[in-house]
Amino acid sequence: MRIASYNVENLFERPVAMSNEDWEEGAPVLEWFAKLNELLENEHYSDDDKAAIVDLLEKLEIDKKDDGGPWAILRQNRGKLLRRPRDDGVEIVADGRTEWIGWVELKKQPQPEEAIKSTARVLKDVGAQVQGIVEAESRVALKDFSSVLLPSVGGQPFEHVMLIDGNDTRGIDVGLMTRDGYEIAAIRSHVDDPNAKHPVFSRDCPEYTVVTPAGNRLVVLMNHFKSKIGGGDAKRLKQATRVKEIYDELRGRGETNIAVLGDFNDHPQSPALQPLLAGNGLRDISEHPSFTNDGFPGTFDKAREKDKFDYVLLSPELFDRVQGGAVFRKGSWGGDGTQWEHYPEVTGKLMQASDHAAIYADLDL
Repeated sequence: MRIASYNVENLFERPVAMSNEDWEEGAPVLEWFAKLNELLENEHYSDDDKAAIVDLLEKLEIDKKDDGGPWAILRQNRGKLLRRPRDDGVEIVADGRTEWIGWVELKKQPQPEEAIKSTARVLKDVGAQVQGIVEAESRVALKDFSSVLLPSVGGQPFEHVMLIDGNDTRGIDVGLMTRDGYEIAAIRSHVDDPNAKHPVFSRDCPEYTVVTPAGNRLVVLMNHFKSKIGGGDAKRLKQATRVKEIYDELRGRGETNIAVLGDFNDHPQSPALQPLLAGNGLRDISEHPSFTNDGFPGTFDKAREKDKFDYVLLSPELFDRVQGGAVFRKGSWGGDGTQWEHYPEVTGKLMQASDHAAIYADLDL
């Protein structure tokens, strides 16, 4: 069987801030957006909080109008966050989260049709029986993608499609798709770890228990760690630590076939990832002798060593059953489009399936 992880970078729609050829332009927008929503969740807005909220509203260009800028929209569904006096300026009138209901969301635009189809081409050509998905909009979107887009490029829909909404205010989540005979027998969410007020995971770390045609149990932990925007090292360290705790708990319950998949948003030498990577039982598929090394150490963007973001980590029992593995890059553009072979339809960054490559492991299970 083949188990794979792929950050699809949204299936049908992508935030406008992430849809530009120049990533440097969109990165600050995502940082402002994340910081603003973090401040808006505070139980009480101090004077400093209110000043920071106004500053971020101005940067996002929604200080004068809820839908006034190119990047984001302010939703005020009940109660009011602010008022806009006629003599200009913005005044935050809510004193805390309980006084209004609303949020800030990123504006989105549809993905180019060929980019969507190239995402489907990647999934078809990777051909995994157990396919982890990162950055899908919803279960409905993922199911529609499987049932409509895969056949449009000559692929077969996945028989089982599952995704649980997580903590990301952008609505990007992690999910799992499996083939016939690979039943998703159980799901356990960690969306509230350690509690609902201060969750560890930026999205979730769902446990999917898959039963193979041979009757073997496989537990998959899907992840999408905090991005590097604004740093995030401390957050990723907490997330990696908690995933390792979940892995140890599973081992304590007798589970032996465990895979940790996803986009960790950091390279293997980062201190933030050491709870998972520093000889603590889990093994990276790229370390296996049968893994196909194509000369590019990374999985994101230009595929440099510091761009190794995507992982398939295996318990010792699974690592012993590895028959092969590789990174599949044909859907990504890379640096200047000449680093590796890509689909003819991928004519530039805007037309790539994703800025991430897929990574997979072949197992005798």
